[in-house]
Amino acid sequence: MGKMEEKVYQVEKKKGGLITMPFIFSNEICEKLAVVGFSTNMISYLTSQLHLPLTKAANTLTNFGGTAALTPLLGALAADAFAGRFWTILISSIIYQIGMISLTASAVLPKLRPPPCHANEVCKEADSGQLAILYISLLLTALGSGGIRPCVVSFGADQFDESDPKQKTTTWKFFNWYYFCMGASILVAVTVLVYIQDNIGWGWGLGIPTFAMALSIVAFGFGYPLYRKLDPNGSPFTRLLQVCVAAYRKRNAPMVSDAKLLYENWELDADISIGGKLIHTENLKFLDKAAIVTEEDNIKAPNPWKLNTVHRVEELKSLLRMGPIWAAGIPLITAYAQQGTFSLQQAKTMDRHQTKSFQIPAASMAVFTQTSMLLTIVFYDRVFVPVIRRFTGLDRGISFLTRMGIGFFISLVATFVAGFIEVKRKDAASAYGLIDKPHAIIPISVFWLMPQYCLHGIAEAFMSIGHLEFFYDQAPESMRSTATALFWLSISAGNYISTLMVSLVHKYSAGNGGSNWLPNTNLNRGKLEYFYWLITLLQFINLVYYLCCAKFYTLKPIQVHEAEDDQLKEDRIELTSHV
Repeated sequence: MGKMEEKVYQVEKKKGGLITMPFIFSNEICEKLAVVGFSTNMISYLTSQLHLPLTKAANTLTNFGGTAALTPLLGALAADAFAGRFWTILISSIIYQIGMISLTASAVLPKLRPPPCHANEVCKEADSGQLAILYISLLLTALGSGGIRPCVVSFGADQFDESDPKQKTTTWKFFNWYYFCMGASILVAVTVLVYIQDNIGWGWGLGIPTFAMALSIVAFGFGYPLYRKLDPNGSPFTRLLQVCVAAYRKRNAPMVSDAKLLYENWELDADISIGGKLIHTENLKFLDKAAIVTEEDNIKAPNPWKLNTVHRVEELKSLLRMGPIWAAGIPLITAYAQQGTFSLQQAKTMDRHQTKSFQIPAASMAVFTQTSMLLTIVFYDRVFVPVIRRFTGLDRGISFLTRMGIGFFISLVATFVAGFIEVKRKDAASAYGLIDKPHAIIPISVFWLMPQYCLHGIAEAFMSIGHLEFFYDQAPESMRSTATALFWLSISAGNYISTLMVSLVHKYSAGNGGSNWLPNTNLNRGKLEYFYWLITLLQFINLVYYLCCAKFYTLKPIQVHEAEDDQLKEDRIELTSHV
Protein backbone atom coordinates (compact mmCIF):
# COMPACT_ATOMS: atom_id res chain seq x y z
CA MET A 1 0.00 0.00 0.00
CA GLY A 2 1.50 3.33 -1.05
CA LYS A 3 1.86 6.35 1.20
CA MET A 4 -0.97 8.19 -0.51
CA GLU A 5 -3.33 5.20 -0.21
CA GLU A 6 -2.30 4.72 3.41
CA LYS A 7 -3.01 8.37 4.15
CA VAL A 8 -6.47 8.14 2.57
CA TYR A 9 -7.21 5.01 4.57
CA GLN A 10 -6.12 6.69 7.81
CA VAL A 11 -8.48 9.61 7.12
CA GLU A 12 -11.32 7.15 6.52
CA LYS A 13 -10.50 5.40 9.80
CA LYS A 14 -11.03 8.67 11.71
CA LYS A 15 -14.59 8.81 10.40
CA GLY A 16 -17.47 6.67 11.58
CA GLY A 17 -18.19 5.80 15.17
CA LEU A 18 -21.34 6.23 17.22
CA ILE A 19 -22.14 9.62 15.65
CA THR A 20 -23.17 7.88 12.41
CA MET A 21 -25.63 5.47 14.02
CA PRO A 22 -28.74 7.74 13.97
CA PHE A 23 -28.43 8.22 10.20
CA ILE A 24 -27.89 4.52 9.53
CA PHE A 25 -30.53 3.25 11.94
CA SER A 26 -33.13 5.73 10.65
CA ASN A 27 -32.93 4.11 7.23
CA GLU A 28 -33.32 0.59 8.59
CA ILE A 29 -36.11 1.60 11.00
CA CYS A 30 -38.18 3.19 8.26
CA GLU A 31 -37.58 0.27 5.88
CA LYS A 32 -38.76 -2.15 8.55
CA LEU A 33 -41.68 0.12 9.46
CA ALA A 34 -42.79 0.06 5.82
CA VAL A 35 -42.33 -3.63 5.01
CA VAL A 36 -43.60 -4.96 8.34
CA GLY A 37 -46.44 -2.47 8.50
CA PHE A 38 -47.77 -4.06 5.33
CA SER A 39 -46.62 -7.69 5.52
CA THR A 40 -47.83 -8.20 9.11
CA ASN A 41 -51.40 -7.46 8.10
CA MET A 42 -51.03 -8.54 4.48
CA ILE A 43 -53.00 -11.76 5.04
CA SER A 44 -55.97 -9.60 6.09
CA TYR A 45 -55.50 -7.29 3.11
CA LEU A 46 -55.37 -10.17 0.64
CA THR A 47 -58.39 -11.98 2.09
CA SER A 48 -60.63 -9.04 3.05
CA GLN A 49 -59.70 -6.45 0.41
CA LEU A 50 -58.64 -8.59 -2.58
CA HIS A 51 -60.82 -11.58 -1.53
CA LEU A 52 -58.17 -14.26 -2.15
CA PRO A 53 -58.65 -17.81 -0.72
CA LEU A 54 -56.73 -18.43 2.53
CA THR A 55 -54.09 -20.84 1.19
CA LYS A 56 -53.49 -18.69 -1.90
CA ALA A 57 -53.13 -15.62 0.30
CA ALA A 58 -50.79 -17.47 2.69
CA ASN A 59 -48.60 -18.61 -0.19
CA THR A 60 -48.59 -15.13 -1.72
CA LEU A 61 -47.37 -13.78 1.60
CA THR A 62 -44.57 -16.33 2.02
CA ASN A 63 -43.57 -16.01 -1.65
CA PHE A 64 -43.25 -12.25 -1.22
CA GLY A 65 -41.23 -12.76 1.96
CA GLY A 66 -39.06 -15.27 0.16
CA THR A 67 -38.44 -12.99 -2.83
CA ALA A 68 -37.72 -9.99 -0.60
CA ALA A 69 -35.15 -12.08 1.27
CA LEU A 70 -33.61 -13.41 -1.96
CA THR A 71 -32.85 -10.04 -3.56
CA PRO A 72 -30.18 -9.11 -0.94
CA LEU A 73 -27.78 -11.33 -2.91
CA LEU A 74 -28.08 -8.88 -5.82
CA GLY A 75 -27.62 -5.88 -3.56
CA ALA A 76 -24.64 -7.43 -1.80
CA LEU A 77 -22.99 -8.30 -5.11
CA ALA A 78 -23.37 -4.72 -6.34
CA ALA A 79 -22.02 -3.29 -3.08
CA ASP A 80 -18.99 -5.58 -2.79
CA ALA A 81 -18.14 -5.52 -6.50
CA PHE A 82 -18.42 -1.91 -7.67
CA ALA A 83 -20.99 0.40 -6.05
CA GLY A 84 -19.93 0.40 -2.41
CA ARG A 85 -22.36 0.07 0.50
CA PHE A 86 -23.35 3.74 0.82
CA TRP A 87 -24.50 4.17 -2.78
CA THR A 88 -26.17 0.77 -2.83
CA ILE A 89 -28.23 1.71 0.24
CA LEU A 90 -29.15 5.13 -1.13
CA ILE A 91 -30.22 3.96 -4.62
CA SER A 92 -32.08 0.96 -3.21
CA SER A 93 -33.96 3.21 -0.79
CA ILE A 94 -35.20 5.30 -3.70
CA ILE A 95 -36.39 2.16 -5.54
CA TYR A 96 -38.12 1.05 -2.35
CA GLN A 97 -39.77 4.47 -2.08
CA ILE A 98 -41.23 4.15 -5.60
CA GLY A 99 -42.63 0.72 -4.70
CA MET A 100 -44.26 2.09 -1.54
CA ILE A 101 -45.87 4.95 -3.44
CA SER A 102 -47.26 2.45 -5.97
CA LEU A 103 -48.46 0.17 -3.17
CA THR A 104 -50.23 3.02 -1.40
CA ALA A 105 -51.91 4.05 -4.66
CA SER A 106 -53.19 0.49 -5.19
CA ALA A 107 -54.79 0.58 -1.74
CA VAL A 108 -56.36 4.02 -2.21
CA LEU A 109 -57.72 3.94 -5.77
CA PRO A 110 -60.97 1.89 -6.03
CA LYS A 111 -60.22 0.66 -9.57
CA LEU A 112 -57.09 -1.11 -8.34
CA ARG A 113 -59.00 -3.49 -6.06
CA PRO A 114 -62.29 -5.46 -6.28
CA PRO A 115 -65.56 -3.95 -4.96
CA PRO A 116 -66.34 -4.33 -1.22
CA CYS A 117 -68.00 -7.56 -0.16
CA HIS A 118 -71.14 -7.31 1.99
CA ALA A 119 -72.68 -9.99 4.21
CA ASN A 120 -74.05 -13.10 2.44
CA GLU A 121 -72.62 -11.93 -0.90
CA VAL A 122 -70.26 -13.92 -3.07
CA CYS A 123 -67.02 -11.94 -2.96
CA LYS A 124 -65.39 -11.06 -6.27
CA GLU A 125 -61.73 -12.04 -6.31
CA ALA A 126 -59.17 -9.50 -7.58
CA ASP A 127 -58.65 -9.78 -11.33
CA SER A 128 -55.30 -10.35 -13.02
CA GLY A 129 -54.76 -6.64 -13.68
CA GLN A 130 -55.30 -5.69 -10.04
CA LEU A 131 -53.02 -8.48 -8.88
CA ALA A 132 -50.38 -7.43 -11.43
CA ILE A 133 -50.22 -3.92 -9.96
CA LEU A 134 -49.94 -5.39 -6.48
CA TYR A 135 -47.14 -7.76 -7.54
CA ILE A 136 -45.21 -5.01 -9.37
CA SER A 137 -45.39 -2.84 -6.26
CA LEU A 138 -44.22 -5.71 -4.09
CA LEU A 139 -41.41 -6.49 -6.54
CA LEU A 140 -40.12 -2.91 -6.38
CA THR A 141 -40.12 -2.99 -2.58
CA ALA A 142 -38.39 -6.38 -2.69
CA LEU A 143 -35.67 -4.99 -5.00
CA GLY A 144 -35.24 -1.99 -2.73
CA SER A 145 -34.98 -4.18 0.33
CA GLY A 146 -32.37 -6.22 -1.52
CA GLY A 147 -29.96 -3.31 -1.46
CA ILE A 148 -30.81 -2.07 2.03
CA ARG A 149 -30.84 -5.24 4.11
CA PRO A 150 -27.38 -6.72 3.50
CA CYS A 151 -25.61 -3.36 3.35
CA VAL A 152 -27.08 -1.55 6.37
CA VAL A 153 -25.78 -4.22 8.76
CA SER A 154 -22.30 -4.33 7.23
CA PHE A 155 -22.15 -0.56 6.67
CA GLY A 156 -23.09 0.03 10.30
CA ALA A 157 -20.47 -2.43 11.57
CA ASP A 158 -17.89 -0.81 9.26
CA GLN A 159 -18.21 2.41 11.27
CA PHE A 160 -16.32 0.73 14.12
CA ASP A 161 -12.63 0.12 13.44
CA GLU A 162 -11.81 -3.39 14.66
CA SER A 163 -8.09 -2.57 14.59
CA ASP A 164 -8.72 -0.04 17.37
CA PRO A 165 -8.58 -1.77 20.78
CA LYS A 166 -11.12 0.74 22.14
CA GLN A 167 -13.66 -0.31 19.52
CA LYS A 168 -12.92 -4.04 19.21
CA THR A 169 -15.89 -5.09 21.41
CA THR A 170 -18.25 -2.48 19.95
CA THR A 171 -18.90 -4.40 16.74
CA TRP A 172 -20.67 -7.35 18.34
CA LYS A 173 -22.67 -4.95 20.53
CA PHE A 174 -23.72 -3.17 17.34
CA PHE A 175 -25.67 -6.26 16.24
CA ASN A 176 -27.70 -6.10 19.45
CA TRP A 177 -28.38 -2.40 18.91
CA TYR A 178 -29.26 -3.01 15.27
CA TYR A 179 -31.73 -5.75 16.12
CA PHE A 180 -33.16 -3.68 18.99
CA CYS A 181 -33.88 -0.72 16.68
CA MET A 182 -35.29 -3.06 14.06
CA GLY A 183 -37.49 -4.72 16.70
CA ALA A 184 -38.71 -1.35 18.01
CA SER A 185 -39.79 -0.28 14.52
CA ILE A 186 -41.55 -3.61 14.02
CA LEU A 187 -43.31 -3.07 17.36
CA VAL A 188 -44.67 0.26 16.13
CA ALA A 189 -45.69 -1.35 12.84
CA VAL A 190 -47.66 -4.20 14.45
CA THR A 191 -49.47 -1.87 16.86
CA VAL A 192 -49.95 1.66 15.53
CA LEU A 193 -49.91 0.93 11.79
CA VAL A 194 -52.00 -2.23 12.03
CA TYR A 195 -54.59 -0.37 14.14
CA ILE A 196 -54.70 2.41 11.53
CA GLN A 197 -55.10 -0.13 8.71
CA ASP A 198 -57.94 -1.95 10.46
CA ASN A 199 -59.81 1.06 11.84
CA ILE A 200 -58.99 4.08 9.67
CA GLY A 201 -58.00 2.70 6.29
CA TRP A 202 -55.23 1.17 4.22
CA GLY A 203 -54.47 4.49 2.54
CA TRP A 204 -53.29 6.01 5.83
CA GLY A 205 -51.84 2.69 6.99
CA LEU A 206 -49.49 2.57 3.99
CA GLY A 207 -49.12 6.33 3.46
CA ILE A 208 -47.50 6.94 6.85
CA PRO A 209 -44.59 4.49 6.36
CA THR A 210 -44.20 5.79 2.79
CA PHE A 211 -43.67 9.31 4.16
CA ALA A 212 -41.34 7.98 6.87
CA MET A 213 -39.24 6.21 4.26
CA ALA A 214 -38.85 9.47 2.32
CA LEU A 215 -37.57 11.20 5.45
CA SER A 216 -35.10 8.39 6.14
CA ILE A 217 -33.58 8.75 2.66
CA VAL A 218 -32.94 12.43 3.34
CA ALA A 219 -31.48 11.70 6.80
CA PHE A 220 -29.21 8.96 5.47
CA GLY A 221 -27.90 11.25 2.74
CA PHE A 222 -27.12 14.01 5.27
CA GLY A 223 -24.77 11.67 7.10
CA TYR A 224 -22.52 11.25 4.05
CA PRO A 225 -19.57 13.38 5.33
CA LEU A 226 -19.43 11.42 8.60
CA TYR A 227 -19.39 7.86 7.30
CA ARG A 228 -16.38 5.59 7.22
CA LYS A 229 -16.62 4.21 3.68
CA LEU A 230 -14.61 1.19 2.54
CA ASP A 231 -14.02 0.97 -1.19
CA PRO A 232 -15.33 -2.09 -3.08
CA ASN A 233 -12.63 -4.52 -4.16
CA GLY A 234 -14.08 -6.13 -7.26
CA SER A 235 -16.52 -8.97 -7.55
CA PRO A 236 -15.97 -11.53 -4.77
CA PHE A 237 -17.72 -14.14 -6.90
CA THR A 238 -15.09 -13.69 -9.62
CA ARG A 239 -12.31 -14.39 -7.10
CA LEU A 240 -14.14 -17.47 -5.82
CA LEU A 241 -14.61 -18.75 -9.37
CA GLN A 242 -10.93 -18.14 -10.13
CA VAL A 243 -9.92 -20.32 -7.17
CA CYS A 244 -12.21 -23.11 -8.36
CA VAL A 245 -10.88 -22.96 -11.93
CA ALA A 246 -7.24 -22.84 -10.79
CA ALA A 247 -7.76 -25.78 -8.43
CA TYR A 248 -9.41 -27.80 -11.21
CA ARG A 249 -6.63 -27.01 -13.69
CA LYS A 250 -4.03 -28.24 -11.21
CA ARG A 251 -6.04 -31.21 -9.98
CA ASN A 252 -3.28 -33.59 -11.08
CA ALA A 253 -0.45 -31.55 -9.60
CA PRO A 254 1.26 -33.21 -6.59
CA MET A 255 0.42 -31.63 -3.24
CA VAL A 256 3.27 -29.72 -1.58
CA SER A 257 4.81 -31.28 1.52
CA ASP A 258 4.69 -28.05 3.51
CA ALA A 259 1.87 -25.45 3.46
CA LYS A 260 4.53 -22.72 3.61
CA LEU A 261 5.36 -23.56 -0.01
CA LEU A 262 1.92 -22.42 -1.17
CA TYR A 263 1.74 -19.09 -2.96
CA GLU A 264 1.63 -15.92 -0.85
CA ASN A 265 1.55 -12.32 -2.08
CA TRP A 266 0.87 -9.66 0.55
CA GLU A 267 0.89 -6.82 -1.98
CA LEU A 268 -1.64 -8.54 -4.24
CA ASP A 269 -4.00 -9.16 -1.31
CA ALA A 270 -3.52 -5.78 0.38
CA ASP A 271 -6.91 -4.34 -0.61
CA ILE A 272 -8.85 -7.42 0.51
CA SER A 273 -6.96 -8.09 3.76
CA ILE A 274 -6.82 -4.74 5.52
CA GLY A 275 -7.78 -6.33 8.84
CA GLY A 276 -5.43 -9.29 8.46
CA LYS A 277 -4.47 -12.20 6.25
CA LEU A 278 -6.27 -15.53 6.35
CA ILE A 279 -4.03 -18.39 7.45
CA HIS A 280 -3.91 -21.78 5.75
CA THR A 281 -6.25 -24.43 7.19
CA GLU A 282 -6.04 -28.19 6.79
CA ASN A 283 -9.62 -28.87 5.68
CA LEU A 284 -10.87 -28.77 2.06
CA LYS A 285 -7.28 -29.41 0.95
CA PHE A 286 -8.27 -30.08 -2.66
CA LEU A 287 -8.68 -26.29 -3.04
CA ASP A 288 -5.06 -25.76 -1.96
CA LYS A 289 -3.98 -26.84 -5.41
CA ALA A 290 -5.03 -23.39 -6.65
CA ALA A 291 -2.06 -22.01 -4.64
CA ILE A 292 0.56 -24.50 -5.85
CA VAL A 293 3.30 -22.75 -7.82
CA THR A 294 4.42 -24.54 -11.01
CA GLU A 295 7.07 -23.71 -13.58
CA GLU A 296 4.45 -22.15 -15.85
CA ASP A 297 3.34 -19.61 -13.23
CA ASN A 298 4.60 -16.03 -13.10
CA ILE A 299 4.71 -15.31 -9.36
CA LYS A 300 5.31 -11.59 -9.89
CA ALA A 301 2.20 -11.13 -12.08
CA PRO A 302 0.17 -14.31 -11.67
CA ASN A 303 -2.81 -15.25 -13.81
CA PRO A 304 -5.59 -15.60 -11.19
CA TRP A 305 -7.29 -18.27 -13.30
CA LYS A 306 -4.18 -20.44 -12.84
CA LEU A 307 -2.61 -19.34 -9.54
CA ASN A 308 -4.15 -17.86 -6.39
CA THR A 309 -2.81 -16.83 -3.01
CA VAL A 310 -3.51 -18.76 0.17
CA HIS A 311 -5.64 -15.84 1.37
CA ARG A 312 -7.96 -16.14 -1.65
CA VAL A 313 -8.19 -19.90 -1.31
CA GLU A 314 -9.09 -19.47 2.35
CA GLU A 315 -11.81 -16.97 1.40
CA LEU A 316 -13.56 -19.75 -0.50
CA LYS A 317 -12.92 -22.24 2.28
CA SER A 318 -14.46 -19.86 4.83
CA LEU A 319 -17.67 -19.55 2.83
CA LEU A 320 -17.89 -23.31 2.28
CA ARG A 321 -17.40 -23.97 6.00
CA MET A 322 -20.19 -21.49 6.75
CA GLY A 323 -22.63 -23.32 4.45
CA PRO A 324 -23.86 -26.05 6.86
CA ILE A 325 -24.37 -23.53 9.69
CA TRP A 326 -26.22 -21.23 7.29
CA ALA A 327 -28.56 -24.06 6.21
CA ALA A 328 -29.45 -24.81 9.82
CA GLY A 329 -31.18 -21.42 10.12
CA ILE A 330 -33.75 -22.20 7.44
CA PRO A 331 -36.22 -24.40 9.44
CA LEU A 332 -36.44 -21.74 12.16
CA ILE A 333 -37.66 -19.22 9.58
CA THR A 334 -40.18 -21.79 8.30
CA ALA A 335 -41.57 -22.03 11.82
CA TYR A 336 -41.52 -18.25 12.32
CA ALA A 337 -43.37 -17.66 9.04
CA GLN A 338 -46.55 -19.26 10.43
CA GLN A 339 -47.10 -16.29 12.74
CA GLY A 340 -48.08 -14.10 9.82
CA THR A 341 -50.43 -16.67 8.32
CA PHE A 342 -52.10 -19.41 10.37
CA SER A 343 -51.37 -17.94 13.82
CA LEU A 344 -52.98 -14.71 12.64
CA GLN A 345 -56.02 -16.63 11.40
CA GLN A 346 -56.26 -18.32 14.80
CA ALA A 347 -56.25 -14.92 16.48
CA LYS A 348 -59.07 -13.66 14.22
CA THR A 349 -61.37 -16.41 15.53
CA MET A 350 -60.65 -15.72 19.24
CA ASP A 351 -61.95 -13.13 21.69
CA ARG A 352 -59.73 -10.07 21.29
CA HIS A 353 -61.84 -7.57 23.24
CA GLN A 354 -60.17 -5.66 26.06
CA THR A 355 -63.15 -3.40 26.65
CA LYS A 356 -66.63 -3.30 25.14
CA SER A 357 -65.44 -0.89 22.46
CA PHE A 358 -61.82 -1.89 21.89
CA GLN A 359 -60.32 -5.12 20.62
CA ILE A 360 -56.74 -5.99 19.69
CA PRO A 361 -56.25 -6.26 15.91
CA ALA A 362 -55.32 -9.84 15.06
CA ALA A 363 -52.13 -8.75 13.32
CA SER A 364 -51.08 -6.84 16.44
CA MET A 365 -50.56 -10.12 18.27
CA ALA A 366 -47.04 -9.92 16.83
CA VAL A 367 -46.46 -7.22 19.47
CA PHE A 368 -45.79 -10.03 21.93
CA THR A 369 -43.10 -11.45 19.65
CA GLN A 370 -41.38 -8.09 19.31
CA THR A 371 -41.75 -7.16 22.97
CA SER A 372 -40.30 -10.45 24.15
CA MET A 373 -37.48 -10.09 21.61
CA LEU A 374 -36.64 -6.54 22.76
CA LEU A 375 -36.73 -7.49 26.43
CA THR A 376 -34.55 -10.51 25.75
CA ILE A 377 -31.99 -8.35 23.90
CA VAL A 378 -31.84 -5.88 26.82
CA PHE A 379 -31.57 -8.74 29.33
CA TYR A 380 -28.92 -10.46 27.22
CA ASP A 381 -26.78 -7.34 26.81
CA ARG A 382 -27.14 -5.88 30.32
CA VAL A 383 -27.51 -8.91 32.57
CA PHE A 384 -26.72 -12.21 30.87
CA VAL A 385 -23.42 -11.23 29.19
CA PRO A 386 -21.82 -9.53 32.25
CA VAL A 387 -22.71 -12.51 34.45
CA ILE A 388 -21.75 -15.31 32.07
CA ARG A 389 -18.54 -13.48 31.10
CA ARG A 390 -17.18 -14.21 34.59
CA PHE A 391 -17.40 -17.92 33.87
CA THR A 392 -16.40 -18.07 30.18
CA GLY A 393 -13.88 -15.22 30.03
CA LEU A 394 -15.32 -14.13 26.66
CA ASP A 395 -16.07 -10.47 25.97
CA ARG A 396 -19.35 -11.46 24.30
CA GLY A 397 -20.32 -13.88 27.10
CA ILE A 398 -20.99 -16.92 24.92
CA SER A 399 -19.95 -17.72 21.37
CA PHE A 400 -22.34 -17.00 18.53
CA LEU A 401 -22.58 -20.75 17.87
CA THR A 402 -23.86 -21.34 21.42
CA ARG A 403 -26.24 -18.41 21.12
CA MET A 404 -27.70 -19.85 17.92
CA GLY A 405 -28.13 -23.29 19.48
CA ILE A 406 -30.18 -21.82 22.35
CA GLY A 407 -32.40 -20.07 19.80
CA PHE A 408 -32.98 -23.29 17.87
CA PHE A 409 -34.14 -25.11 20.99
CA ILE A 410 -36.52 -22.33 22.08
CA SER A 411 -38.06 -22.20 18.57
CA LEU A 412 -38.67 -25.94 18.73
CA VAL A 413 -40.52 -25.49 22.03
CA ALA A 414 -42.59 -22.64 20.50
CA THR A 415 -44.08 -24.74 17.69
CA PHE A 416 -44.58 -27.71 20.02
CA VAL A 417 -46.61 -25.52 22.39
CA ALA A 418 -48.52 -23.95 19.47
CA GLY A 419 -50.01 -27.34 18.58
CA PHE A 420 -51.54 -27.79 22.04
CA ILE A 421 -52.94 -24.26 22.03
CA GLU A 422 -54.69 -24.99 18.72
CA VAL A 423 -56.22 -28.12 20.27
CA LYS A 424 -57.58 -25.98 23.12
CA ARG A 425 -58.98 -23.40 20.69
CA LYS A 426 -60.87 -26.07 18.74
CA ASP A 427 -62.13 -27.70 21.95
CA ALA A 428 -63.63 -24.35 22.93
CA ALA A 429 -65.23 -24.02 19.48
CA SER A 430 -66.72 -27.50 19.84
CA ALA A 431 -68.00 -26.83 23.37
CA TYR A 432 -69.88 -23.74 22.20
CA GLY A 433 -71.17 -25.32 18.98
CA LEU A 434 -69.07 -23.09 16.71
CA ILE A 435 -67.12 -25.73 14.78
CA ASP A 436 -69.07 -25.07 11.59
CA LYS A 437 -69.14 -21.28 12.02
CA PRO A 438 -65.71 -20.16 10.74
CA HIS A 439 -66.45 -16.45 11.10
CA ALA A 440 -67.85 -16.66 14.63
CA ILE A 441 -65.75 -15.44 17.56
CA ILE A 442 -64.93 -18.33 19.88
CA PRO A 443 -65.25 -17.36 23.58
CA ILE A 444 -61.62 -18.08 24.39
CA SER A 445 -59.12 -15.31 25.08
CA VAL A 446 -56.64 -14.49 22.34
CA PHE A 447 -53.99 -14.33 25.06
CA TRP A 448 -53.79 -18.12 24.90
CA LEU A 449 -51.62 -17.48 21.83
CA MET A 450 -49.14 -15.42 23.88
CA PRO A 451 -46.79 -18.32 24.74
CA GLN A 452 -46.05 -19.22 21.12
CA TYR A 453 -45.62 -15.58 20.09
CA CYS A 454 -43.32 -14.80 23.05
CA LEU A 455 -41.24 -17.94 22.62
CA HIS A 456 -40.68 -17.10 18.95
CA GLY A 457 -39.49 -13.62 20.01
CA ILE A 458 -37.04 -15.03 22.55
CA ALA A 459 -35.78 -17.54 19.99
CA GLU A 460 -35.21 -14.77 17.46
CA ALA A 461 -33.20 -12.69 19.96
CA PHE A 462 -30.82 -15.61 20.38
CA MET A 463 -30.72 -17.25 16.96
CA SER A 464 -31.12 -14.39 14.48
CA ILE A 465 -28.64 -12.03 16.15
CA GLY A 466 -26.23 -14.93 16.62
CA HIS A 467 -26.66 -15.73 12.93
CA LEU A 468 -25.78 -12.14 11.95
CA GLU A 469 -22.73 -12.13 14.24
CA PHE A 470 -21.63 -15.42 12.72
CA PHE A 471 -21.88 -14.18 9.13
CA TYR A 472 -20.09 -10.88 9.78
CA ASP A 473 -17.35 -12.39 11.94
CA GLN A 474 -16.59 -15.51 9.92
CA ALA A 475 -16.90 -14.08 6.41
CA PRO A 476 -13.82 -12.75 4.59
CA GLU A 477 -13.69 -9.01 5.16
CA SER A 478 -14.10 -8.22 1.45
CA MET A 479 -17.32 -10.28 1.32
CA ARG A 480 -19.18 -9.06 4.38
CA SER A 481 -22.12 -7.62 2.44
CA THR A 482 -22.35 -10.87 0.51
CA ALA A 483 -22.15 -12.90 3.71
CA THR A 484 -24.81 -10.79 5.39
CA ALA A 485 -26.99 -11.43 2.34
CA LEU A 486 -26.77 -15.11 3.24
CA PHE A 487 -28.70 -14.26 6.41
CA TRP A 488 -31.54 -12.92 4.28
CA LEU A 489 -31.16 -15.80 1.84
CA SER A 490 -31.88 -18.20 4.72
CA ILE A 491 -35.05 -16.19 5.39
CA SER A 492 -35.95 -16.51 1.72
CA ALA A 493 -35.41 -20.27 1.77
CA GLY A 494 -37.41 -20.58 4.99
CA ASN A 495 -40.37 -18.75 3.45
CA TYR A 496 -40.26 -20.80 0.26
CA ILE A 497 -40.08 -24.03 2.26
CA SER A 498 -43.11 -22.81 4.22
CA THR A 499 -44.95 -22.29 0.93
CA LEU A 500 -43.95 -25.77 -0.24
CA MET A 501 -45.01 -27.37 3.05
CA VAL A 502 -48.36 -25.60 3.10
CA SER A 503 -49.05 -26.61 -0.51
CA LEU A 504 -48.03 -30.25 0.01
CA VAL A 505 -49.86 -30.63 3.31
CA HIS A 506 -52.98 -29.00 1.86
CA LYS A 507 -52.85 -31.31 -1.14
CA TYR A 508 -52.03 -34.63 0.52
CA SER A 509 -54.01 -34.21 3.75
CA ALA A 510 -57.26 -33.73 1.83
CA GLY A 511 -59.80 -36.41 2.72
CA ASN A 512 -63.37 -37.39 2.04
CA GLY A 513 -66.02 -34.79 2.67
CA GLY A 514 -63.60 -31.90 2.20
CA SER A 515 -61.53 -32.59 5.33
CA ASN A 516 -58.04 -31.12 5.34
CA TRP A 517 -55.28 -30.28 7.80
CA LEU A 518 -55.20 -26.76 6.35
CA PRO A 519 -58.70 -25.95 5.01
CA ASN A 520 -59.30 -22.80 2.98
CA THR A 521 -62.56 -21.74 4.58
CA ASN A 522 -62.99 -23.24 8.06
CA LEU A 523 -59.91 -23.51 10.28
CA ASN A 524 -62.06 -25.11 12.99
CA ARG A 525 -62.42 -28.24 10.83
CA GLY A 526 -58.69 -28.46 10.13
CA LYS A 527 -55.78 -30.14 11.87
CA LEU A 528 -53.48 -27.17 12.24
CA GLU A 529 -51.95 -28.75 15.34
CA TYR A 530 -50.63 -31.62 13.20
CA PHE A 531 -48.97 -29.07 10.92
CA TYR A 532 -47.33 -27.35 13.91
CA TRP A 533 -46.06 -30.68 15.22
CA LEU A 534 -44.73 -31.58 11.78
CA ILE A 535 -42.67 -28.38 11.89
CA THR A 536 -41.59 -29.29 15.44
CA LEU A 537 -40.27 -32.64 14.18
CA LEU A 538 -38.43 -30.86 11.38
CA GLN A 539 -36.86 -28.50 13.92
CA PHE A 540 -35.78 -31.36 16.18
CA ILE A 541 -33.97 -33.06 13.30
CA ASN A 542 -32.44 -29.69 12.42
CA LEU A 543 -31.24 -29.12 15.99
CA VAL A 544 -29.38 -32.45 16.01
CA TYR A 545 -27.88 -31.56 12.61
CA TYR A 546 -26.81 -28.12 13.87
CA LEU A 547 -25.11 -29.49 16.98
CA CYS A 548 -23.05 -31.82 14.80
CA CYS A 549 -22.11 -28.96 12.46
CA ALA A 550 -21.17 -26.65 15.34
CA LYS A 551 -19.01 -29.31 16.99
CA PHE A 552 -16.84 -29.77 13.90
CA TYR A 553 -16.85 -26.15 12.68
CA THR A 554 -13.41 -24.55 12.13
CA LEU A 555 -13.22 -20.87 13.05
CA LYS A 556 -11.67 -18.44 10.57
CA PRO A 557 -7.96 -17.98 11.46
CA ILE A 558 -6.44 -14.53 10.92
CA GLN A 559 -2.87 -13.27 10.99
CA VAL A 560 -2.69 -9.53 11.57
CA HIS A 561 -0.25 -7.39 9.63
CA GLU A 562 3.16 -6.81 11.16
CA ALA A 563 2.49 -3.10 11.17
CA GLU A 564 0.04 -3.54 14.02
CA ASP A 565 1.45 -3.30 17.50
CA ASP A 566 2.13 -6.30 19.71
CA GLN A 567 -0.74 -5.59 22.08
CA LEU A 568 -3.23 -5.55 19.21
CA LYS A 569 -1.84 -8.87 17.97
CA GLU A 570 -2.44 -10.40 21.38
CA ASP A 571 -5.96 -8.97 21.47
CA ARG A 572 -6.78 -10.41 18.02
CA ILE A 573 -5.41 -13.84 18.88
CA GLU A 574 -7.42 -13.85 22.11
CA LEU A 575 -10.60 -12.71 20.35
CA THR A 576 -10.23 -15.33 17.59
CA SER A 577 -9.55 -18.16 20.03
CA HIS A 578 -12.55 -17.30 22.19
CA VAL A 579 -15.22 -16.74 19.51
